[in-house]
Amino acid sequence: MYDLPYHKESNPEVIREFIEKHPFAFLSGCNAENQPVATQVPAFYEEREGGKYLSGHIMKGTDHHKAFDQNDQVLVVLSGPHSYVSGSWYSDPHIPSTWNYMCVHCKGKIRFLDGEAIADMLRKTSMHFEDNNPDSPTVYDHIPERYKEMAMKSIVAFEIKVEEINTVFKLSQDRDEQSFKNIIAKLREQGDNGRELAMEMEKRAGQLFR
Repeated sequence: MYDLPYHKESNPEVIREFIEKHPFAFLSGCNAENQPVATQVPAFYEEREGGKYLSGHIMKGTDHHKAFDQNDQVLVVLSGPHSYVSGSWYSDPHIPSTWNYMCVHCKGKIRFLDGEAIADMLRKTSMHFEDNNPDSPTVYDHIPERYKEMAMKSIVAFEIKVEEINTVFKLSQDRDEQSFKNIIAKLREQGDNGRELAMEMEKRAGQLFR
C-alpha cells in the first residue's frame, strides 16, 4: 500500500464511517498454490466484543470460495472517491500531476458459516442495506421460500476477523495552502467524485493550515 504518514487517517470513527459508506469490497487472497483470486462483494461491517468484523456471502464452489477455504488469509479493499489532480492547479504548475483518492485495506482471516448461520447473515445484511426497514419486500424474511431454498444451496456466508487496517486518504495534505485551495475549487467542477473529495479536503483544511 502507498504508505506516507501524512496520507494516513488515524481516527477510528472516521475509518468506521468510511467503511460503512463504501461497503462494496474487493476481496482477495491466494489458494494453496499461491495463485491469486479475487471477487467483489458488498460487506457488512460490525464492531463487537472489542473486535472488528466484515461479513457477507459469496457463491459456493467458485475459485475464490475454494481458495479461501484452503488459505484463510484475505485482503479486503474498500475504495471511495478518486479523481485526477492536474499539476496545473498548483501554485507552482511545474510539478507532476497526481491522483487523489480514499481507500481502506483490511487484512484478516476468513471463516465460512453454514446452516442457519447463512439465513442469519442474509437477514442481517439485507436489513442493514435496506436501512433497517422491516417492511422492505426484499429483506430476507419477505423473500418467497422457493428463492430462499435456492439461495441456501448456492451461496456460502463468510465472516472476516479484521486483524489490521491500513488507510490512504490522499487529499493533497502535502501541498501549500494556495495549491490546496486551488485543488478544492477545481475538484468541485469534476463531478460527484471530485465534489466528495473537495468536501473531505475542506474538513481537514483547518488542521493543515492553522
